[in-house]
Amino acid sequence: MSATPLSGVRVVDFSTLLPGPLCSLLMAEAGAEVIKIERPGSGDEMRSYEPRFGAQSVNFALLNQGKRSLALDLKNAAHLQQVVALVRDADVLIEQFRPGVMARLGLGYEAMAAINPKLVYCSISGWGQHGPIADVAAHDLNYQAETGLLGLTAGIDGAPGIPQALVADIAGGAYPAMMNILLALRARDADGQGRHIDVSMADNLFSFMYWGLGNGFSAGQWPEPGQELVTGGTPRYQVYRTRDDRYLAVAPLEQKFWDAFLQVIDAPALRDDSADPAGTRAAVAAIIATRSADEWMQRFDGVDACVSVVKSLREAVNSPHFRARGLFDVRIESSDGRTMPALPLPIDRGFRPHAMSASPELGEDSERWLGASSDTPPATRPTFNPSEVSSCKE
Repeated sequence: MSATPLSGVRVVDFSTLLPGPLCSLLMAEAGAEVIKIERPGSGDEMRSYEPRFGAQSVNFALLNQGKRSLALDLKNAAHLQQVVALVRDADVLIEQFRPGVMARLGLGYEAMAAINPKLVYCSISGWGQHGPIADVAAHDLNYQAETGLLGLTAGIDGAPGIPQALVADIAGGAYPAMMNILLALRARDADGQGRHIDVSMADNLFSFMYWGLGNGFSAGQWPEPGQELVTGGTPRYQVYRTRDDRYLAVAPLEQKFWDAFLQVIDAPALRDDSADPAGTRAAVAAIIATRSADEWMQRFDGVDACVSVVKSLREAVNSPHFRARGLFDVRIESSDGRTMPALPLPIDRGFRPHAMSASPELGEDSERWLGASSDTPPATRPTFNPSEVSSCKE
């Protein structure tokens, strides 16, 4: 097997739950050696979640395959010395504490850069490393609320909906962290220097509303829920109920798609929808309600009109398209021999190892690592190739 893109890159990961672990999973998928630092006794909070997948929680199993686990007490001087030894030889450090916590432990960027100037140190937090609310506790819903994203989900009654995607954690945290770590490693190739990366999950949500920012800043036209092109202000971007109480996602924004849509529903008189968008929306809703979802999709078969049935997650994973793409072909195995599909990740398969080890038991690598003192030459310290032990199956 040819070397994977991140082969030889060592990541020391202090993060828990979702954003940081997903970031380091992406790096492990590309061949990096990821060493997960966990609290003795309990470890990552994800370990306690339900449902279970063998001895692990399914959440932990999905997010931590291909990693190693060290159970270390960061307030124990001997353990802290081992952490420092790890960081001395690391390429990347990921942490997800509130601002200042790592510094108080003696593991802040300045201290770590002093012993390893080439270190790429990535801090993932909700609000960033500084600012008036940098220390305020929050979750994904709060980040979406504070940035205006949640406000754009308001329905007819004016109440915002609960987002079903953890956009801040994943798209605002894990993905930008991975992106900036790779950029920092590329920059290090040129100048030999590491750097501190400040990833704010809230900050990174604003790019999802680029159009609203542009309209607001340039023309003072700040978006309102239910009024804009992609927030429900047009009949061309709506969810319509069918006769069998299913829903069609209808998005024929461009005129050619709108014309094709109207031809299928036999409503050419609705072509000019700009004069009375609400009336047009009501007319389309009445027509869609006359047939079942399957009947409509039969009529739309082969027609470019940007129409889809709103599927459940179970239906989606069994879609012939995603099956043909092999999205769920790779499987992970539990301690009791069960298997399930691994998490589909946005890493091209050509960049991944052919096999990944299972998620680690808490501290399963502690003895191996703690037996190597900080005086052990780097070349003879323990290493891990993500493909050396496989419990993934194609």
